[in-house]
Amino acid sequence: MEANPNVPHNDHTPPPLMDKRRRGIYILPNLFTTAALFAGFYAIVQAMNDRFEYAAVAIFVAMVLDGLDGRIARLTNTQSDFGAEYDSLSDMVSFGAAPALVMYEWALQDLGKFGWIAAFIYCAGAALRLARFNTNIDVVDKRYFQGLPSPAAAALVAGMVWVGIDNNFAGEELRWYAAVLTIFAGVSMVSNVLFWSGKSINLRKSVPFIVLIALVLAFALISSYPPGILFGLFLAYATSGYVVAALRWRKRKLNRQDQPVAAPSTQEDEIPAAPEEGISSDPGSKP
Repeated sequence: MEANPNVPHNDHTPPPLMDKRRRGIYILPNLFTTAALFAGFYAIVQAMNDRFEYAAVAIFVAMVLDGLDGRIARLTNTQSDFGAEYDSLSDMVSFGAAPALVMYEWALQDLGKFGWIAAFIYCAGAALRLARFNTNIDVVDKRYFQGLPSPAAAALVAGMVWVGIDNNFAGEELRWYAAVLTIFAGVSMVSNVLFWSGKSINLRKSVPFIVLIALVLAFALISSYPPGILFGLFLAYATSGYVVAALRWRKRKLNRQDQPVAAPSTQEDEIPAAPEEGISSDPGSKP
């Protein structure tokens, strides 16, 4: 039976469904992102009120919350484009603007124009670092970060503030050290040095009992002197990338030196020897 051309064809095949996981907004991971954003904003407010120790601690809290939101999103399969963009904006406030303003208010403002330039270098470095991370997220090795991660840079800056206050140092006494550290953190974020990301750790995999004991000892060590231990850990992490890069460069240099150099060919090797008398060089000829 021929179909009536006047009747519109009704295709019962449903249209392809949109990826709701990518377009949706999920409460649980974004709740942690909002808490991290609040901690960064709280650090700025406390720095404006000259309560720099509270500001430094708030940045560390933001760092912990920022590490949890991504892990929770992957574990619960609630990743989304909205969450990724929201996380970047939160990171810019908590690990870009907040550490720069806290360090400026504590120590850098006594350096005048050089002080706010150092703070701006850090803030711009954090923005560029986040922009590069978002554009290269699908093409880089997941085991390493290209450049110092912004949370680690923020912890480095906040750690110095916390250690200085805990040891009764005024910001103006450490202003030059603070400027050097701030610029170092800002430049490291936009460098091409590779830093271990820790994403190769599988949280769903069972571990030996000794690992649990090591975690307990690590928490006990940090709790013994939080400002100094945390600052020391992140300072070691910030320098580890450069140390590994220097070792790799030295290894490549030694490998190039160990490679045998081909001996140059002499003129005697290139000219064939003359045939003996009575013997033709033509294999088809007869004596």
